Parts: sequence; C-alpha cells; structure tokens
Amino acid sequence: MTPSAQSRVVIIGAGIVGCSLADELTERGWTNVTVLEQGPLFATGGSTSHAPGLVFATSGSKTLTKFAQYTVSKFSELRHEGDPCFDALGGLELATTTARWHDLQRKHGLATSWGVRSRLITPQECVEMWPTVDVDQVIGGLHTPDDGLAKAVPAGAEQARRALARGAVFLAHHTVVDVEQRGGRVSSVVTDKGAVPADMVVSTAGLWGPKIGAMAGVDIPLLPMAHQYAKTSPLPELSELGADPTSARRPILRHQDADLYFREHGDRLGIGSYAHRPMPIDLGDVPAFDDAAVMPSVLEFTEEDFEGSWKEARKLLPALHDTQVEEGFNGAMSFTTDGMPLMGESREVAGFWMAEAVWVTHSAGVARALAEWMTDGRSTVDVHDCDVHRFEQVQLDPGYVAERATRAFVEVYDVLHPLQPADTPRDLRTSPFHARQRELGAFFLEGAGWERPHWYEANAALADELSLPPRSEWASRYWSPIAAAEALATRNSVALFDMTPLKRLEVSGPGALDFLQRMTTNQMRRKPGAVSYTLLLDEAGGVRSDLTVARLGDEEFQVGVNSTLDLDWLLRHAPRDRSVSIRDITAGTCCIGVWGPNARALVQPLSSDDLSHERFGFFKARRVTIAGVPVTALRVSYVGELGWELYADADVGLRLWDALWEAGQNFGVVAAGRSAFNSMRIEKGYRAWGTDMTTEHNPFDAGVGFAVRMNKGDFVGRKALTDLADREPEHKLVPLLLDDPGHVVMGKEPVHTDAGTGYVTSATYGYTLERSIAYAWLPTPTTRPGDRVHVEYFGDRLPATVAEEPLFDPDMTRIRR
Repeated sequence: MTPSAQSRVVIIGAGIVGCSLADELTERGWTNVTVLEQGPLFATGGSTSHAPGLVFATSGSKTLTKFAQYTVSKFSELRHEGDPCFDALGGLELATTTARWHDLQRKHGLATSWGVRSRLITPQECVEMWPTVDVDQVIGGLHTPDDGLAKAVPAGAEQARRALARGAVFLAHHTVVDVEQRGGRVSSVVTDKGAVPADMVVSTAGLWGPKIGAMAGVDIPLLPMAHQYAKTSPLPELSELGADPTSARRPILRHQDADLYFREHGDRLGIGSYAHRPMPIDLGDVPAFDDAAVMPSVLEFTEEDFEGSWKEARKLLPALHDTQVEEGFNGAMSFTTDGMPLMGESREVAGFWMAEAVWVTHSAGVARALAEWMTDGRSTVDVHDCDVHRFEQVQLDPGYVAERATRAFVEVYDVLHPLQPADTPRDLRTSPFHARQRELGAFFLEGAGWERPHWYEANAALADELSLPPRSEWASRYWSPIAAAEALATRNSVALFDMTPLKRLEVSGPGALDFLQRMTTNQMRRKPGAVSYTLLLDEAGGVRSDLTVARLGDEEFQVGVNSTLDLDWLLRHAPRDRSVSIRDITAGTCCIGVWGPNARALVQPLSSDDLSHERFGFFKARRVTIAGVPVTALRVSYVGELGWELYADADVGLRLWDALWEAGQNFGVVAAGRSAFNSMRIEKGYRAWGTDMTTEHNPFDAGVGFAVRMNKGDFVGRKALTDLADREPEHKLVPLLLDDPGHVVMGKEPVHTDAGTGYVTSATYGYTLERSIAYAWLPTPTTRPGDRVHVEYFGDRLPATVAEEPLFDPDMTRIRR
C-alpha cells in the first residue's frame, strides 16, 4: 500500500517521543492515529517519567543539534495547565582541567557552526551564575543561554492533548503482546485487550523497544542501561525556592570532568552521574507497572556506586558538605553502539517504523523528522547517522551491541577525538592483506567493523627526510608525519592502498540498466566497459550518496557505494518482478588501489592484457589477469593519480598483493594508508558523502553537478532539480586555503565571513601543495575565489582565503596518461 493521510497508524508507547510523534503526524493531517500505552497516561513509567529534563543542544552531530533546537523551540511554546513546558534557564559547563577547557573551546565552535548561542566565560562569571561552585577549581566555562529544563511529562501530555483534538486516540493500560503481519506488512497490533488494525506501526517504546521489535521480527539494536540520579537534603541557600521540585532558577550545570550534572529541585539539588560502573538491564528483570515499587524504569539505588560521585560533587560544591543524599534511583535509559538514535522503517517488515534510543533533548526534533519521513518520504533534516539500517550485519550481533553500547555509556562525558576508535571489539573484519599490513607496522583505525590502515611504520624513514610545519596537539592525535611520506611517494612513484572496505554491490538482470538509469543522475546507457561517477538523490534533489558504477556487461554492473544505507535504498526501489538482482559482494572480494605515475610500469609486466591509455582509458573497466589472478580493473582514482582499483576474489587477494609488492620494489613502492589518501583526495576536491554533502544539499551547490545529466530522461530527484534551476543558492561548498600552513583544522569548525557564518566539512594538510586546506559550506556572497574568511579553532580566528578548485592538477594530466 502507499501510505496516505488515511493510513491507520499505531504508535506503541506514550512517552515523550510517542506523544510528540502523534502531535506531528496529526498536525500534518494524518489523524487516524492510535497510541497504545502499557501504563497510565502520561507518567507512563518509562524513561520520560523520571528524566531530569536537561537540554543541552550543542553536539558534534549537526543532526542532533537540529533536533534539540527544534525541541527547545517547540516546548518553549507549549503550556500545560497554564505552566510552561520549558524553562530557558541556560546551560553552564565547567572546565576543571586543561583538557576540558580545550574541549569547551571546541564545543563553542560547534555551537557557532550549528547556530547555537554560546560564550566562553571566566571562573568568576561561572561563580556568579552558581555561587556554590568552588572558584579555585574552575578554569573556565561555556554558557549557552537558550538551553534549559524540559518538563517531559507535561510536554508529552500537552502534545497528546493537541493530537486528541485532531482525532488521535490514546489508550492507557494496553500491553502489546504481538505485532501481526499479512503479506510482508504489518496488519495489526495485538494487546491484552484486543487487536488494533494498523497500516503502519511505530515503536517508541524506549527500553522495551527490542521486545516490541522481536514481536515483529525486527532487530532493534539498543541496550537498556541504568543511570544514577540522586537528590540532596535541603540547602539553606535555596530555601527561597521552596519545596516545589519543579522550581529552578540557575542554569543547569555540567561537571563533565567528574561525569556529573546538577539541577535545582526547589530547595534541593539533583545530581546525575555517569561515573559509576556500567549497569546493563535485562528486560526480564524490569517489573510491570503494577508490580514496580515506583515505576518500571526506576530501579533500586545502589549507594555504593554513588560514593565517588558524591565525593566529587561536594568537592565542587562545598555547600553540600552540610547535606546528605536523601533519595536516589537507578534510572533506565537506552544506549546504542554509536550513541545515536534508531529511526526508520524496517525493510523486511513493511510499515514497521521505529524511533528509539531518543533522549528528551531530541524528542520533538526526532518526532518531526520521522513524521516528515512517514508522510513525505524524507526528512528535511539529514538523518543518515540515525537510520537503523546504518549498521553492518556484524554490528547487530547482541554481544557487539552490548559491548559498544556499554562503551557509549562510559564515554558520555569523555573528551573524544573525532578520529578516536573504539578499543573493543576489534579485528571483526579484515582484508586478505591484513597479515602483510601488520608486518609493515600498520596503525589501524576502525570503521563499519573494518580494520583500516592509516599509515605504516615501515615508511618512517621516508618521513625523516621531510620538513613539515608544526601541528597543534589536537591535530597531531591519530596522525603521523609518515602520512606525508606516503602521500608524496604516491605522487612521485607508486603506492598500494587497501580499498577492500569500499562497499560494492553487483546489480544484474534484464532490468538492471533501466533500474540504475532511473535511480541515478548520470547517463548509464553506455557501452560495457564504461565507468560512471553518479549520485543517488531523494525526491527533493538532496544528495543521498555518490556512487561509482562500472558496466561490466549488458546486464551486469558493479556499483561502489558508501554504506549499507545505499544497499537499503536500492533494495527498496528494486522492481518487484525480479528483473533486477542486487547483491552485496564486499565480503567475498577485496580491492587494491594501485596509484602513482609508475602504476602502469608496475602492473603491465604482470599482465598479458594491454593496459595502455589507448586501450584502457580513464573511467573504463575491464576484466584482466594480473600475476595469474583474475581481476576486475577500474581505471579510476580518488587520489588524482594514474592507476586502477583492482578487484579480486578474497581467496586470491593475498597472492595479488604479494605479486604487486614484489614487482613494485623496483619502483620503491610503499603501502599507503587512509591518512595520506584523505589528504590527496581533498587536494583534488573529491567530495566525501556524509561529510561534505548530505540530503540537505543539492548537487549543484555541492559542486557535483557535473554528475547530473538532466537530458537523459527521468530519474529520482530530477523534477526537484528542475525547480531549482532558477534559484540563487544560499550556500556553496568551496575550498579554503589557510594562510598559515601550520593551522590544520579537523572539521565542523565555524567559518566567519562578511555575509554570515558557515562551517568546515573536510580538512587536512595538503602535502603536495604544502598548504592547509579546508572545505566549507559558506554563504554565497563569500564563495568567490579570493574572498577572505576566518576559521575559528580553539577560540582563535585563523585567516583563510576562498580558492579555486581543483587545487591540484586542474587539467587532469596526471590521471589521463
């Protein structure tokens, strides 16, 4: 069925997310909405009911920040029974260590990039806001005046009231026992009081989400964890607030160096702690509402786990020495492996949606995005890093989920570097070359379960000969000057890159050509042997992904994609007549990138096939044999040099690597890692989807309009692009060259221009150009080459200039030879 305003929607869970979603859906005219709740309305007994309500909008994720900003905006307009549902008290984060102070400087930059008001303040200003703070412990603070306290239960009740007025139905004390299906779609939700027909079911059940998912046969990979919260006895200095537990006047306070936060409850303080041991919750141990001492999500307070936190709290706030912990609880919360929410529709069970692992901070924003997704087919906010289909299969293993979600809890308040990998579990996915990489001293980072070499200690001697500008301590983490040696070795001779983690699909069948022609922006009707760079768009013309498509036969294509989200998108749109087969071939294959001016000289002697430019041109694909190994060779380059991506079956991959390595000794071949790779691709201006562009951007503004063929016929997103033809873009993605080569930034920093503020996407030091490069989305009036801007980094404004791209080899002479 095609979803419409007449669709019967059943939402499971009347917490803050369920109520927000009912409000958002009914506001869009979808009024046939039923909300089922196992407990009472609206203090349902889930996490919403005990949440302290802190809202700090700023996040390293632009998406989460947008969600929080909408939550603040919406809740600020809500009043329940005459009382406001949001108190804009502001937020105050303290630094008691140098590392935290630097982190607050970066966070101030993030806030500026995403449009959140913030300012860095002195210790004295911190104490003026919180007089009980020991000023001698504080280095500085970050004040965010628009943050504050959300009153989750009243906010949920008020949104439910609005939904009820539009025709929604809320049913309390209805415990879901099954989700029925018919023909691969949801058909009804069965409760202990009977079945409720449904065309669409949304799980907003919080910690019970995995249980609801299991009823539908859908994996919801989250882990319920206990989080400690305590209230003190009365403080004399707060006596004028009285005993009303909802009253507060000071900003909500974070002491992240001790994993603590504080808020006022009338004349008492509430203290939340992430400092205790991880406490995973078995759903079998969670009582029913009628059997719970307080409510199901409120578990017994373990005083021994709070001892260290209480000591740190009294150290920061000496006035607490005259008080005691009067009450406390261990509250259930939901954690995912990457700390992001779970949103989207199951592909296996049509009509089953979810919005899980959502904190009150992001609740209304998530609900709006999901409502847009359900009714319009897309969210106006990019949600790729919240999409439940973002995980590889190995990342859905319960043991993996438990281990990574536990880590996410531990790191809630940690200072984390953007490149910092998880310690465990590791070595989940390795290429056939892994043993050789270890022999060469590879330094591995991890992504999507893959071990990815970032540089090789075997190349250290090459780095000794280089003179590089000094880097800041932050930019030097998870980096080595060896990356520079590997990049220059590639530019000057030849290198081998492990490209195995690049996800690849086989798309085949009599309908494959027409399918890819409809789904992508570039011309697919090319002869076998052609390779195309193309885009996946959504219906609004937003960039869902960029692909490399090789036509290997009349009905056979190899498609290089970015993630499992692309596989999910293509499978959802595949014809039902089975004229198209889509198969993930990544696990059974491997890939070596051979690039550099000596790439042909290295590879040609190993093959009887003619690899000359005349017979094997740029952006062509051929099946050849190299050193006796059957290879699918693509003449493409993401680093801007002559060479190929060489794909082979995994079982012969090591043989291929060894043959190339041995032959390459005559040319001084090196193994090169992703750090060098990233620098070289940024020098060429090649975009990284998910970093440089997302669904919030169209191809023309993102600088990839060359991959769009408007005259090829219809394709997904074409109409939207036609409608954009006469529009003057508000922002464009452009390269910046920083004046000082030693100013290396990391991404997401604000960029100050005469026309407003933009933000950095990708950034690196260009070892060939000997310049520091940053790509940034800037207001259009300041996107001309030569325009002067300033990149804010740790509170400093670094001068930079808009440059003309591509910065390196603009005539493409190095690739086309």
